[in-house]
Amino acid sequence: MEEKAYTPDEVARIFQISKHTVYELIKRGELQAFKIGNKMRIEHAELERFKESTKAPAKKHTTEHSNTAAAYSIRLSGSHDFLVEHLTKQAASSLGLQIQPSFIGSLEGLMLLYRGQSDIAAMHLLDPTSNEYNLPFIQQLFVYESILVMRLAAREQGFIVAKGNPKQILDFSDLARKDVQFINRQKGSGTRFLLDSKLSSYGIDPGKINGYGNEEWTHLSAASYINRGIVDVAFGIQSAASHLGLDFIPVTKEKFDLVFRFTKENKQNLISIIHYLQSSQFKESLTFLEGYDISELGKLIYQTTTTEELV
Repeated sequence: MEEKAYTPDEVARIFQISKHTVYELIKRGELQAFKIGNKMRIEHAELERFKESTKAPAKKHTTEHSNTAAAYSIRLSGSHDFLVEHLTKQAASSLGLQIQPSFIGSLEGLMLLYRGQSDIAAMHLLDPTSNEYNLPFIQQLFVYESILVMRLAAREQGFIVAKGNPKQILDFSDLARKDVQFINRQKGSGTRFLLDSKLSSYGIDPGKINGYGNEEWTHLSAASYINRGIVDVAFGIQSAASHLGLDFIPVTKEKFDLVFRFTKENKQNLISIIHYLQSSQFKESLTFLEGYDISELGKLIYQTTTTEELV
């Protein structure tokens, strides 16, 4: 029997929140949804996952990190990634720290960090001029602030297609074929930056790509369109394809980093998270690494002089 799917109105009634809040959760990537025509639907399993992710962890009377865990919630903004989702859960269970993610894209996440509305930014932005990830953007914005940049992973980006690749989509020129339907990521996401850079280098007019203007906010939500036979291809990460049993054609490997901005209120908690990311405990908790290279996990990529004594 097919799994029940709910409308945003039904989800709002279940959680006793407004429909507007449901759409905001979907927009930020905190609640996964799919479309049938113009109608939005949320699967029952996704509601259960969301409920579990929002539960407060049980209080621990004696833990290794009990003295460092504080009531201050850490705000994380930026790109959606399965490792970031995993970190938020592990921080709650192992550190007693609440990380509140807002998956709004690399550029918007970095700008929230710059404006002091976030504590950590998750990003993978390619600078087409230097062909370098993340640092060119970070160094332009943060001059006097106390920040630290840490490598989380390298990720495979490429084409997500149906099993068996029935449309034989192999390169960017195939996206402009009349028989191919595409689903895009939102403006400001690192994946959109990379896609547009590639299209420009190949001289491909985005206006000729069917579905270029149709946007989704996470890799998984974009891949779900292919899984349901609505579109033929998305540009995204290998792990999203693997989650849904789809095929993947690799194009490039990108650098995914976390940017920490220290304040008096968050300093101790951020240091705890950084040390945890560098620990064998966190690495051993990673069991779903298809499409990821974690050989540089925990490596300090950049830090300002004001943070040299912090970690």
